[in-house]
Amino acid sequence: MKKVVGGLILLGTFLVSNNALAWGLTGHRVIAQIAEQHINKKTRKEISKIIGPQKLAYWANWPDFIKSDDSWKHTESYHYVNVPGDLNRQQFDEVLEKSSDENAYKKGLFLMNELKNNKNLTLEEKQHDLYFLIHIFGDVHQPLHVGRPDDLGGNRIKVDWFKDKVNIHTVWDSKLVDYENYSYTEYSNLLDIETKQERKAIQEGNYADWIYGSYVIANKIYANVKMDEKLGYRYHYEYKYTVEDQLLKGGLRLAKVLDSIFK
Repeated sequence: MKKVVGGLILLGTFLVSNNALAWGLTGHRVIAQIAEQHINKKTRKEISKIIGPQKLAYWANWPDFIKSDDSWKHTESYHYVNVPGDLNRQQFDEVLEKSSDENAYKKGLFLMNELKNNKNLTLEEKQHDLYFLIHIFGDVHQPLHVGRPDDLGGNRIKVDWFKDKVNIHTVWDSKLVDYENYSYTEYSNLLDIETKQERKAIQEGNYADWIYGSYVIANKIYANVKMDEKLGYRYHYEYKYTVEDQLLKGGLRLAKVLDSIFK
């Protein structure tokens, strides 16, 4: 098993997703907005020292915008973690722990630790760390950013979305969210209606637990799509609430992590 896992990790290190824009613009902003609605006053004060009066949602897509700059090319692998399909939790944890330092799991842990414990960061370094952490939390709650290395997180599975020829990764990145036709503030307000008890349940667990939750959903997505399948109204109906659940979870969990960093 160790040899198999090691080989698969190595494969995942070199197979870079062609499309790392999880959730598109709107989805990332929804998650950031929900997080901002739940951070405590101290966290809000500390974050304002880093980004001023600007909203978290404003910076939620910055790590995608900068990828056109060659000096940031090394960050492309921060947006996802490739994991072979249908592993049990123990096997999944082994893959995560042995994976590259340059993926969404390891980089997320690094950013949390650095923002919390490194008192020598410059303002610009704090800004960049915060922007990436906000974004990565969105990424890991898009299930196909915890997808499989052999098809680049679903990028090689071609499908039709109504009349558009895309791939299943793109459907989950943006098509399902954009189909709702909400602004990010409308969508965040519509989703953020949980009770205190529901919020507490969503925020339970740790970073690996949350990524595993996305992985379980990814396995279901893979099991229910075929190459060149025509997707539309029915697919939207079947996965609408899964998408919305992931957006809400991403926002609430990001709020919990930010509070733990800036307490």
